[in-house]
Amino acid sequence: MSKIVFIGGGNMASCLIGGMIANGMASEKILVSEPGTEARQKLSELHGIETTADNRAAAGQAMLLVLAVKPQIMAAVAKDLATALEHKPAVVSIAAGIPLAALENWLGSEIALVRAMPNTPALIKSGATGLYANSLLNDQQKQLVDQLFESVGYACWVEHEALIDAVIAVSGSGPAYFFLILEAMQKIGQELGLPEQTAEALSLHTALGASRMALESNATAAELRQQVTSPGGTTQSAINSFEQQGLENTFRQAMISAVNRAEQMSEDFTS
Repeated sequence: MSKIVFIGGGNMASCLIGGMIANGMASEKILVSEPGTEARQKLSELHGIETTADNRAAAGQAMLLVLAVKPQIMAAVAKDLATALEHKPAVVSIAAGIPLAALENWLGSEIALVRAMPNTPALIKSGATGLYANSLLNDQQKQLVDQLFESVGYACWVEHEALIDAVIAVSGSGPAYFFLILEAMQKIGQELGLPEQTAEALSLHTALGASRMALESNATAAELRQQVTSPGGTTQSAINSFEQQGLENTFRQAMISAVNRAEQMSEDFTS
């Protein structure tokens, strides 16, 4: 009962494992239960960790149990694990849309539970994760959860479970918004005469530079935008066009739509 145990060995689990080991966690402290033989072999070779196909045996060794399976099979996996958690490890779910009420129903109401919403940039150690826990999580367990998700980027806790849906709308789904913007910029850059590779490289490096400026500056995003927007210049003309087309309202509607879908998914798992 001293291991960090992952149920499911997919990309996000592998990423979290790699981040923890890179930050000094001994590989002997990590165990993954994964049904696929090839996946187990790959994880073992990549990270030097122990793997198994026995979920219950693995869970019995956990001080922290990370449920890294798809939402569609979470109920079956969790119900099967319930009687293997008599030692009451903290349990973290990284499955979108599954509320704590459902996890408590499947695992028991006396388990410290955490909902985590990481995003795909965690795969390159640049993730953003929102976290929420029930009242049973103690300080030592919380510190371990922080260590887990901070190993692959930024992590923060929210005060109410409903705010996890807002996290989904901002950072969980957020990378796709930026990819969509990049896709449009690259396409229109080509329409304006730039070679494909040039349009791609310019847009990617611009996104990287803007993100780094925002992260490393004490100025707000609004202040940074104002600093690079000369009155009467080309940027001002573009910004005016965005505002006239209602860009902010388009984003608002899209993000509210993401929240509504997350709420719908939660209801599906508790109904």
